[in-house]
Amino acid sequence: MRSTNNQDQNTRSELDSLAQMINMSDYPLNDKDSAAYKQAVLTCQQQLENDGCAHLPNFIREDKIELIREQSENVSHLAHFHENKVTPYATEGNPELGESHPVNRYQQFSNGFVAKDLLPENMIIKQLYKNTVFQAFIAECLGKDNIYEYADPIAGLVINTMPENTSLPWHYDTNEFIVSLMTRRPEKGGEFQYSPRLRQPGNENYEEVQNILDGDLTKVKSLTLNTGDLQMFKGRFSMHRVASCKGTRLCALFGYAERPGMIGKIKRTKDVYGRVTEAHIKAEQETREDGLAG
Repeated sequence: MRSTNNQDQNTRSELDSLAQMINMSDYPLNDKDSAAYKQAVLTCQQQLENDGCAHLPNFIREDKIELIREQSENVSHLAHFHENKVTPYATEGNPELGESHPVNRYQQFSNGFVAKDLLPENMIIKQLYKNTVFQAFIAECLGKDNIYEYADPIAGLVINTMPENTSLPWHYDTNEFIVSLMTRRPEKGGEFQYSPRLRQPGNENYEEVQNILDGDLTKVKSLTLNTGDLQMFKGRFSMHRVASCKGTRLCALFGYAERPGMIGKIKRTKDVYGRVTEAHIKAEQETREDGLAG
C-alpha cells in the first residue's frame, strides 16, 4: 500500500510540474479521459502514420516561451562545434561502389551540440524529458507500450545549435524516432526538411536517396517550427536535414528508445560531441537488429 501511495504522489508531483511547463488547454496530459487529450493523441498518430512526422504547435505555455529560449541561449556556448564531411549514414564510404553512390556522398556538416551532461537540472527541457507522464503521452502517440530514456550519457538529451552559415545536412538518425522542441526559431529559414519513409528495414532505397542528394526535392516535405513547438519524427527511416538559416537556431532533441540501454556509435558520437565514454566503447560490440546502415 505504501508503494502505491508513493507512486500516486510521484504522479501528482509530475503532473504539477508538467502543468507549469506545457499548454494544458490544447494538450491536457493531466486528463487522459478528456476529448482534447484523445484528439491530440489521434492527430499525432495520424500524422505519424501519414508521413512519419507529427507537429504539436504551441506545446509550451506562452508565459514560458521566453524562459526556454533564455535557458537554451545560456548554455549554447557549451556546444561542441566542428566541421566535417559526412555521409547520410555517418559511416565510412565504400570504395567498391561508385562516387555517386549515397554511401560515398560526403556533405558539409558544421553545427554544434550541447551534450546532456552539460545541461543544468533546472532547465525546462530536462524536467520535461524525464517526466514519466510526458513520456507516456509520447509513447501513446507513437503507438508504443513503453519508451525509455536514451541511455547514452552524452546524447540522450541535447541542444542542437545552428548559428548562421552552419549546416545540418541530409542524414538518418541512430534511433527509430526523435522528439524535438524548438527553443529558438531563427530570424529566417531553418526549416525542417524530410522525405517520409525513404527506407525500411532490409531496403535502403539507394536510388531515391541519390535523387534527393542530387537536388530532386519532389518527395521532400518542409516544416517551419516556432519556439515552443514540439515535434515527433521517425528519423531512422526518413532522411532529413535542416535548411540554412539567418540568425541562430536552437532546438532541443529528446532521445527515447523502445528498449532500455540505447547508446550511440563511437564514430558518430566522437564526430558530433568531440568525446566518447566507456559506455560507448562497450556498446560498440552490439549489432543493430534492423540491419540498416548508420
